[in-house]
Order: sequence, then C-alpha cells, then structure tokens
Amino acid sequence: MTYKETLDWMFVQLPMYQEKGKAVFNAKLDNIKLLAAHLNNPENKIKTIHVAGTNGKGSSSHMLSSILQEAGYKVGLYTSPHLKDFRERIRINGIPVNQDFVVDFIAKHITFFKKHKMSFFEMSVGMALAYFESEAVDIAVIEVGLGGRLDATNIVKPEVALITNIGFDHVDLLGDSLEEIAGEKGGIIKENTPVVISEYQTKIAPIFKNIAEEKNALLLFAEKTVETKVKTDLLGEYQHKNIKGVLAVLRQLKHFEVNDKHIENGLTKVVQNTGLLGRWQVLQKSPKVVCDTAHNVEGLTLVLNQIQKQKYNQLHIILGFVKDKNLSKILPLFPINAQYYFCKPNIPRGLEVEALKKEAVTHGLKGKEYLSVNQALISAKKMASKDDFIFIGGSNFVIAEIV
Repeated sequence: MTYKETLDWMFVQLPMYQEKGKAVFNAKLDNIKLLAAHLNNPENKIKTIHVAGTNGKGSSSHMLSSILQEAGYKVGLYTSPHLKDFRERIRINGIPVNQDFVVDFIAKHITFFKKHKMSFFEMSVGMALAYFESEAVDIAVIEVGLGGRLDATNIVKPEVALITNIGFDHVDLLGDSLEEIAGEKGGIIKENTPVVISEYQTKIAPIFKNIAEEKNALLLFAEKTVETKVKTDLLGEYQHKNIKGVLAVLRQLKHFEVNDKHIENGLTKVVQNTGLLGRWQVLQKSPKVVCDTAHNVEGLTLVLNQIQKQKYNQLHIILGFVKDKNLSKILPLFPINAQYYFCKPNIPRGLEVEALKKEAVTHGLKGKEYLSVNQALISAKKMASKDDFIFIGGSNFVIAEIV
C-alpha cells in the first residue's frame, strides 16, 4: 500500500475516536498489552515521561520535548490528535516519523491488527513505541489520548508522570464529576514513580493524594512549589501553570542533565523545535487572526480571557464544534458583542451548522452560517478592518482546516 492507502485503511476500517466518538472507545488495556507483547514490548526498552490532563497536556508535552532537545538529548514525542498529517503524532526531535516507517509497520503487522481488531489509537501507540525503540531515543514524552487509566498509552513505565489539570471533557466516557475524571487521569500514577500535578485544585487534590499513597509515589503540586518567571514562545498567559508543571517534572527526572539555559532556550523555541500547531497561533497580523484548539469549558475560558486582553475595534469569531459537545455550558462563555461566523468541521462528527446557529441564538450570539471553515474565514477577513481581531476555534478539526 502507498502512504495514503495505508492511512485510508487505518482511518476508515478502524476509525479513530475523534472521527466516530464513543462507538470506538475501547475501555480496556487487553489489546494494547497484546500488541506490545507482539512487538517485543518496546515500552520496556525506552525511558518515558507520561503526560495526562484535561487541558495543557499537549503544550506541556511539547515544552518538555523542546527543553530536553536543547539539553542535547534525542527525544521522542507522541501526541494526539494530529491537525494536518498523521505523522505529526510521532516525532523525534521535532521531525515526524517518515512515511516509509508508517507504511512498513502497518504492512508488517496488518494480519495481527485484523485478527485482534486493533483500534486506530492502539495501532498508533504501538507504532510510536516501536519507532522510538528502533531509533534508540534517549527519552520519549508520551501524551495520553483520552483519560489515563484505560488509555492505550498507559502501558508505559515512566520516569515521571505529569497531570496538568482536571476539567469537564469526554464526560460520557470518563465520568460526570471532577472526582471521577481525576480518578481516571490519576490512573497513570505508577508504583514508586514521581507524579507532578501542574494545577492545584482543592476539590480533587485528595484524589491524587490517595492514589499516590497507595502507589508509594512521590506527589508534587507544581503550582504550590515552583516559582518561575521563565517565558515561552507559546502565547497565552494560561501557559504559566503548564510551565510550572514542566519544571517540576524536570527536577524529578534523574540521570538527565538539564540547566537553566536549556530551559530558557527550550521554552522560547517550542514551535521551532517540535512543530507544535494550534496553540494561540497567530496566522495574520493585520487584522490579527488567531486560532486555538481549546474545545472544552476550562480551555475556552482561558482562551476567551486572553482574547479580552487584546486591543481591537471589533471582534470576529469563527466557530464550529463536534456533535458531542455540551453547548449549553460552552456557548454562554462567548461574548455577545462579537460578530459570529458559524461553520461545520468537515468530519462525520461535525455539528451541523444549522444546529449550532440555532443553539447560539438562544445565548445571544449573532452571526451567519457558512458551508466550510475556509468560507467563514474568507468572509471574516472581508468584513474585518485592519484594527479588528479574528478568532477561530471550537474544535481541533476547525483549526485543522486553516493552519
């Protein structure tokens, strides 16, 4: 198969959660353990940092990778979802896995995948771990896909674990209370392994304390223990809490030499070193056009607070969502004095634009419907003056169509 044919097989025959939703969520580790054994357990042959959380886990993973690269290490980075190309998920020192490895890996193991009905995510995790082992990385930063306890990445035995924060997302799968969600994400805490919590949240701190005690794991709340004035090229004031978590992780990482200069350089070159897309990404300066992949209440609250701090005459917001979002909680966060451009991301799970506009109107948000994200952006740019501000968001899949 060609690279495109290989991806088509992965996406269509074994659809990923992001495309189909709850129907393909496989809430157990049996399959990934079976695959890992089939691959001769690459997870046991590489050092890892495991990163979970509702918001900030992607940014934190990229920061860790960038800093460790600046310190001279060969760093694997596994993240999800991708925005433009599947290979974004699997990188070494910022360079995506080559197409030949993807094609050969699937071809070599396709009979096994079919026999055991491996999910898209399980195949992706297996591929990443096998790639990092084959390339002899010094360490790999592994971002959790969904939750933690039952996520396919949870077969790794990390040097340090990081949980950024807990908020309401994927409640249909992880639970509808912060305590339940914290329990799921706390499932990445391993025996005798340090765990860092970036953000101290009074309501759920005891959950992490209990799990850590059971596992005899050192528990650190970075927000309470780390002081820093270090800056990052990832824009948005909300990155400060992520930075504290990252620094706390590095302090617990044994046998790796990381100094202040590595940290400073790493944090100011995250995008350059790792190829991160979609985190308060400035696409144009006049009028200013910014996109962000935040897509739940907590993430959007931070981003909308950042928008309020910008200087502009008129605010234009291009908005699209997937079907399983609780719009009754999300839409009230948005300002009613903005001009809206409603659209549907071009995936099966995309929320129909008519349904989005109908719900938005009930919350006082006014605007027009567009057939695509790009049409909405073209219209917003035509309507905006050079001193206006255009924001694009609501879903990873909205951002994927314009970056």
